[in-house]
Parts: sequence; structure tokens; C-alpha cells
Amino acid sequence: MGPAREDKTYRSEYVSVLASGQMTRRAAIALSAVLLAASCAKKKRAAAPPPFRPGYTETGIASWYGHPYHGRASASGEIYDMEKLTAAHRTLPFGTMVRVHNLDNGRSVDVRIIDRGPFVNGRIVDLSHAAAREVAMIGTGTANVRLEILALGIEAAPGYYAVQVGAFRERANAELRRKEMEKRYGAARLLLRDGNPPLWRVVIGRMANMDEAVDLAARIESETGAAFVVRLDGPQSDL
Repeated sequence: MGPAREDKTYRSEYVSVLASGQMTRRAAIALSAVLLAASCAKKKRAAAPPPFRPGYTETGIASWYGHPYHGRASASGEIYDMEKLTAAHRTLPFGTMVRVHNLDNGRSVDVRIIDRGPFVNGRIVDLSHAAAREVAMIGTGTANVRLEILALGIEAAPGYYAVQVGAFRERANAELRRKEMEKRYGAARLLLRDGNPPLWRVVIGRMANMDEAVDLAARIESETGAAFVVRLDGPQSDL
């Protein structure tokens, strides 16, 4: 409420001085600058993500994955073993240790981030089969969880951020979405996650700064629908 009252006061003084004819050119410029600053302060901006650190928490929906990814190389290069306590996250550094609290039943498990995902809007972590078993979510497939960073990993390979705007089983549908997004937001591309069936992801942008990706995702979400930030690590096949 404070800034609103100050803005109103400045406007009243502005009108009063104009009416009395006592405003100099320099005073007018100064007052205009004050009013512009007050106006800009009211504009809503996308919230920048907090820096990842031990103690950082995130709340959302968890899912789990097993076959056909078991035995394949994960995004970090490590071979995915679904019977180890690991997980996939969209942006956390590989090697980060995370405690996953199942808010539906009170159980928890500690996992190590080795992969990227989930690529479904609204979900925040993909657990291994073993981790999902520890928090009793095998049958349900998903659960409401809170993630807590225990120790932060270190990115060994260069990467960048992009905004995912769709994921499709059929490449033709993904291509339609890619063309639609490219017309509005510039270069959009397809990334293939191999599987049975495969998953065709549509991503926009290539940003070194996560804040820029967050701003772009907020803009796209407000204009065209679901969008979220992903980290792309190392070489990625653009199709």
C-alpha cells in the first residue's frame, strides 16, 4: 500500500504545481522520472528462480521410470540402473543429493540426480523404480512430494537452458507445434528421447542464464499455454 500512496502523492503534487505555473523544465524532468520509476515498479515480472543450495526445497508431483530406460545411458552419461536410488530433474546439477518427502504418506528417500526429466508439465522429479518403492508410489505412479537439497553437485559438462513447450509421441504432431512456436518466438527445434514409444520434445531458445529462460517460459505460458525451463547438457541432437 505504501508505494501506491506515494505515487498518488507525487501525482497530486505534479498536477498542483502545473496548475500554479511554478514548474521549471528541470523540475518537470525530475518529477517525470520519479513517476516513471513508480510505474515500472508496479509491473509484474517473472520471478527469478532462487539459487540452488543445500536446504532449497521444491514442491510438486513426482513420477517414476524404469523400462525401457533401464541399462541405457542417462543424460549425465551414467548408465541408468532402475534398482539404484537415483532420479531425474530438469535443472539440478548432476550429482546433487536430494531428499524426497512423499507428502501423501510421510515416507522419504534420499536420491542422487543423474538424469533429466520429467518432461511432463506439472511434474518436478522422476524417481528410479527403487526410489519409488521406498516411498510407496509404485502402484499410484505419481505422488505429491517435497524435494530438499542435501548436497549440491557440480556440473562437469557445459550446458544451457531452453524452454520446453510440448512433448509428443508422434513426430508429425511435434513438428506442427515446432512450426507454430517458431513463428512466434524464433528458432524452435525437436529433441528426441528414445524409448518405446519415443518422445519428441519441442524446445525454444538457447540461454546460458537461467533467469532469461524463466522469463521466456513465463511469457510463453501467459500467451500460448504450458511451458517450463529445462537444462540441456552437452551435445544435443536437434532434429
